Amino acid sequence: MAQANSDDISPAGASEAEVICERVGRAGMITLNRPKALNALTLGMVRGMREALDAWADDPQVGCVVVEGAGEKAFCAGGDIRRLVEAGRAGRPEEALAFWREEYELNALIADYPKPYIALIDGICMGGGVGISLHGSHRVAGERYLFAMPEVGIGFFPDVGASYALPRLPGRTGLYLALTGARLKCADALALGLASHAVASQDFDAIRENLQAGEAPDSVLSAHARDPGTPPLDAQRPMIDRVFDEGSVAEIIADLEFEGSEAAGQIAKTISSKSPTSLRIAFEQMRRGAEIDFREAMRMEFRIVSRILDGKDFYEGVRAVLVDKDQKPQWDPAKLADVSDEVVAAYFAPLGDAELDV
Repeated sequence: MAQANSDDISPAGASEAEVICERVGRAGMITLNRPKALNALTLGMVRGMREALDAWADDPQVGCVVVEGAGEKAFCAGGDIRRLVEAGRAGRPEEALAFWREEYELNALIADYPKPYIALIDGICMGGGVGISLHGSHRVAGERYLFAMPEVGIGFFPDVGASYALPRLPGRTGLYLALTGARLKCADALALGLASHAVASQDFDAIRENLQAGEAPDSVLSAHARDPGTPPLDAQRPMIDRVFDEGSVAEIIADLEFEGSEAAGQIAKTISSKSPTSLRIAFEQMRRGAEIDFREAMRMEFRIVSRILDGKDFYEGVRAVLVDKDQKPQWDPAKLADVSDEVVAAYFAPLGDAELDV
C-alpha cells in the first residue's frame, strides 16, 4: 500500500493493528489486518472502522473509502465467533452484545454513508464480512470471491443486515441462501446483485491506485469490469423460485423431496442438517424483512441476537463446526416440528430500553 500523502489514523503500531485506517491520496483506505484469522472481525476492528468512517465523512480530502482484507484467502470470514461464545459460556453476555450492537451500528453507518464506499473482495466473504461490504455503494468481486451466510449451520441466524438484503434478491434466492448457507462465486454474486462489479484479481492494485488518485469510482470500475461467465445457479433458479415460495421450512423440505431430482434432494439434505430453531428464525426473518426498512431490520436482528446466548444451539453449533470440528451437532430441539411458534416469536419481541439505536 502506498504511503505518500498518507494520514494514518490507526492505533499505534499499525503493522500489528487488527485494522489499518489511513488516507492515501484522495481515498480513505481500510485494511482488515488479521489474515491468519481470515480477517474475522473483533470489537476493536469495528470501533477502528467506525472512527475512521466518522472522520472521513466530512473530510474534503477524502473522495471515497476503500475496504479490503489482508492476505489472499479472505476479505473477511465473519465475526470472531469463538470470542463471543466464550463470553456467553463464561456468563458475560454483555461482552458479546457489545460487539453485536456496535457491529450493527457500523452496518447501518455503511448503508447510509455519504461517500462512495468500495469493498474490494477477493476470497472468503461471509457473515460479518458481508455486513461491511454488501451495504456499501460498490462491491467489487475478484476471481477468488466466495460468498455465504452459513449461520443456520452453527445455531445462529443470518444477521448484519441479511434480513433486509436477502429478501430483495431476485426471486426466492435470498431465502434459499439463508436456509442452506450455500456458497456463491463471482458469477452468481454479480447476477444476483451481491456484487456490483466483477474484475480480475490482478487489477486490484490498479483500481486502488486509480481511486487514490481521485478518479471517479464508477469510471474506474467500469474500465476494469470483466464477464465472469454463466452463473452456475441459473440452472436451479426455476426450481428454487418455485419450491422456496412455500409457507414454512417443513413445506420447503417436503417439496424438495417431492421434486425427485438429485439437486433438490441434496438441498433438502443440507437444510435438514441445520439447527431447526435457526431455520425457523431465519424463515421468519426473511418474511418480516421483506416489508421493513434497513434500520428496522437491524433493530429486529438485535432483538434476535439478544436472545441467542440464552439458547443451546449456538454453543453446540460452534462446538461441532469450529471447535471439535466433528460436524455432528446435537440440536435441541432436534426436529422442526418441536420448535413452537411461541418460541420463534419470543426472539422477535421488543427489547424496551435495550433496543438498538440506529
